[in-house]
Amino acid sequence: MFKFISKDFWQKLISIPLAMAVTSPAVAATPNNPVQIEECEILVVGAGLAGAATAYEALLMGKTVCLTDITDWVGGQISSQGTSALDERSTQRKELFFPRGYLELRNNIEKFYGKLNPGQCWVSDSCFLPKDADKILENQLKDAAKRGKGKLKWFPNTVIKDLKMGTVANGGAGKQIMEAIAIQHEAQPNTPPLNTEPLSQIIEDAYTYKDSARLKKKVIKFTPPKNPKTKGKTNWIVVEATETGELIGLTDVPYRLGIDPRSELEPSSSSATQDPYCTQGFTYTFAMQQTAEPQPQPEPSFYKQYEASYSYELERLADFDLVYTYRRIWKAEDSETTTFKGISFTKPTTGDISMQNWTWGNDYRPGTSKDNLIYTREQLQKTGQLTPGGWMGGLRTETLFKGEQNALGFYHWLVAGTTDSQLGNGVKKPNPNQKLLKGLDSPMGTMHGLSKYPYMREGRRIIGRPNYAHPNGFMVNEIDISRRNYRDEYYKKTLTPDQYRRLQALLSGLEGFSVLSGEIAPDEVKNRTRSTIYPDSVGIGHYAIDFHPCMTQSPHEKPGNTERKGERRGQGQAYPFQIPLSAMIPQKIDNMLVAGKSIATSHIAAAAYRVHSFEWSSGAAVGTTASLALQKGILPYEFTEGFAFKNKNLQELKVILDKNNNPTKFPNTSIFNDNWDDWR
Repeated sequence: MFKFISKDFWQKLISIPLAMAVTSPAVAATPNNPVQIEECEILVVGAGLAGAATAYEALLMGKTVCLTDITDWVGGQISSQGTSALDERSTQRKELFFPRGYLELRNNIEKFYGKLNPGQCWVSDSCFLPKDADKILENQLKDAAKRGKGKLKWFPNTVIKDLKMGTVANGGAGKQIMEAIAIQHEAQPNTPPLNTEPLSQIIEDAYTYKDSARLKKKVIKFTPPKNPKTKGKTNWIVVEATETGELIGLTDVPYRLGIDPRSELEPSSSSATQDPYCTQGFTYTFAMQQTAEPQPQPEPSFYKQYEASYSYELERLADFDLVYTYRRIWKAEDSETTTFKGISFTKPTTGDISMQNWTWGNDYRPGTSKDNLIYTREQLQKTGQLTPGGWMGGLRTETLFKGEQNALGFYHWLVAGTTDSQLGNGVKKPNPNQKLLKGLDSPMGTMHGLSKYPYMREGRRIIGRPNYAHPNGFMVNEIDISRRNYRDEYYKKTLTPDQYRRLQALLSGLEGFSVLSGEIAPDEVKNRTRSTIYPDSVGIGHYAIDFHPCMTQSPHEKPGNTERKGERRGQGQAYPFQIPLSAMIPQKIDNMLVAGKSIATSHIAAAAYRVHSFEWSSGAAVGTTASLALQKGILPYEFTEGFAFKNKNLQELKVILDKNNNPTKFPNTSIFNDNWDDWR
């Protein structure tokens, strides 16, 4: 375990050799602390936007909700991960066609500041301070509990350590989660407060039952109510809403990680075979503030190790003020508008605060078995994390540590660097009139200045239950959402003839059978110009398929390293898409639902199914589904049994979602309209 060092994090990173900074996870000892028992109808693990939305809807439906998170903030992307710039598509934003809770969140941001975009950023219509997002969203959940007569039990600094599985006599054929054992931590007396160290320095300690010199632990047992309001096949629902799919790894349900094999469903895959080590990059964000005078900018001892990977990336982006205002989260005073390469923005002024989230900057993009962040099933077994009491979060601590160093190095590059790995020398100039914002009252709420948790773009993704159309398990795939032209010569050359024929058949609608039989040539049919329509849709999303690809070699920062070849081929525009309930129901476990980035999507589809409004929409669907299942005394999978139009439970669920202004489809996007070009 890490030994706590009561120095500034910057000094700590300089003084601690990397070999001393991390240790291999070990099987934890049996808990000997007193156990606190907490009952809830819905246990939500992960308080990001998906988890918060789940809680929001369940509270409005009068449920008792236990909400946990490894950090002490709710909001995930917009708070603890520091990505407080709402990713939205222009047409969806223009129509304000979002779930009701997301709209309320936007309105609450505007009320809090007196404007929706206090940062005057140009990447979004709304950029704001992460620390404020936590307050705004926590108040929104409290208000939902009051309005719906539900009860919120909030457990910050809490991780799930173990699960007790079992079967219920009148339940389904699968297993159920009977109890969840959690560890909540706080700072030991006479030690600095939490958020003094970065995540890598305490994560292994946080998953260990025993008290340490740094952390005092409390073991909490979450259980269903002893006296449930309704009797049914389960007394509670457990929701997986973590950023990396922790419960998916811990329960060992079928899932995928990283690249899917190339096929007619995933034709732009960069690999003919599955590669679980290449997931999208993660990012420790930070906030920096412009000053009137130049500030001392000492070079970190590790800077040279990472310098070769930093870049503005493209000539059209090679301007400090442009990058600075891209995700500016606070504008201190009005200033004049300027442009760079055709992009308009208001000039930075003293006191402005910018949040950084940059691909060739603080993104850290490992892609091999030596440095991947999210452990595969085989790696979990090897490190003992699938043994009882052995779960340690499922992440490689060393890679977290290097991601933190990389982010601090990027700050130094922005203010003092003169190199550019992609554009060459002479492009980058020093910008010393800046300071890294640190402190518990800083935008990130940490003494070290980095976000409390990295912004995660991809985690473990479940494989949904098999059905008549998906005999190998349900999954949303690339061709279900992409606008790509699949008549491109690339696909004719890369796919086998049979794969190419099946691809065109899948895209051709009613003529598909004729294409498969050979009556019609694959290139003679008209392909659909819409996304797949799901009869069990319970939510919506719209965003481009956006990649932050893994790197080819290890480590990420190796000089001359390149992005994994072919990873960006799947990138591009997507049609507005639906969130099918089948993507949220795991195999094997009957009382668990999945919200957020770990639903059943492919590697390429996940690159669109990951932004703020999608997370909220998926959480709203899960919160409503869980509440209705408990009310009706059924299990979640029963909403998807048989033909959708004959399933009365599903139809009732969809009516409730739509009535509550949680839309399940976009306007004018029915099966009778085959042209969705108005939605961009």
